Amino acid sequence: GSFEKFLVDKIKVDGKTGVLGDNIKVTRDKTKVTVTAETDLSKRYLKYLTKKYLKKHNVRDWLRVIASNKDSNVYELRYFNIADQDAEDDE
Repeated sequence: GSFEKFLVDKIKVDGKTGVLGDNIKVTRDKTKVTVTAETDLSKRYLKYLTKKYLKKHNVRDWLRVIASNKDSNVYELRYFNIADQDAEDDE
């Protein structure tokens, strides 16, 4: 819902936000948001927008954006592994 709308509003095409046209499509399927681009759209830009969204909703401290192991064109949101950090702090 809101993440999908955020991407539609914020993705820039030819220097303009909110005007995706036919080249870029943002769809949602339950827990997955898919961005399909027929023009150049960098993964880094999508990662930047995702981090911006997380920061806006104050969950940037709990979630991180990482590339999937299976597919290099997929980003996943995962919780930070707090147990590992606690163990490192004790040392």
